[in-house]
Amino acid sequence: MADPKVSGRPVVVQRRRIERVKAILDAAEAILAEQGYEAATLRAIGERAGIPTASVYHYFGDRLAVETELLQRHLAALRGQIITRLRERGRRTVRDVVDAVIDPLLTYGRGNPSFVELWRERAGTLVELGREFDESLSERTWRALIERDLIGVDTPLLAVQLAFEVGDRLFDVAFTRSPGGDETAMDEGRRIITAYLETYAPPAPASGD
Repeated sequence: MADPKVSGRPVVVQRRRIERVKAILDAAEAILAEQGYEAATLRAIGERAGIPTASVYHYFGDRLAVETELLQRHLAALRGQIITRLRERGRRTVRDVVDAVIDPLLTYGRGNPSFVELWRERAGTLVELGREFDESLSERTWRALIERDLIGVDTPLLAVQLAFEVGDRLFDVAFTRSPGGDETAMDEGRRIITAYLETYAPPAPASGD
């Protein structure tokens, strides 16, 4: 018969690991939100979490590993929100579809300043995560526009990918101008992206005369 103290130890260790990882990520998120990117060092994160810096390294090899975990969590949540909006049946114009992407992005950024810090300072692995996020959603947006007959079926996917690139830059500008995301900058972005995508509208049907 197994000793319950011995058999239960892996469960205790696993629970402790989960709790510590959560504490580290929560601390990193709080520092990013309150003090900005530069302040979120592993030492500061450990102090905030009440965990020795050496132990932080045990769970995350470096600062980038912490940032990667956080950004993945943010992007997964944001991706789900955007997909839900794209599926709404009331999206009947190009502007409606553009808003389905920009509205959740703006709202999420305002509610999650740590995401804004990571997105603006992204480098290395974080750049790859951002690129994968854009590629996945740009294809979904492209299909949504075609399915609604808002752009021609021959519209290159690249056109929507470029629209996302513009959107990324405008997001950076909006949150640089204001911690809450400058509404004017985002509205200008909506106009720019909408006008560009409307150039790919399918030809009007021939008249019957």
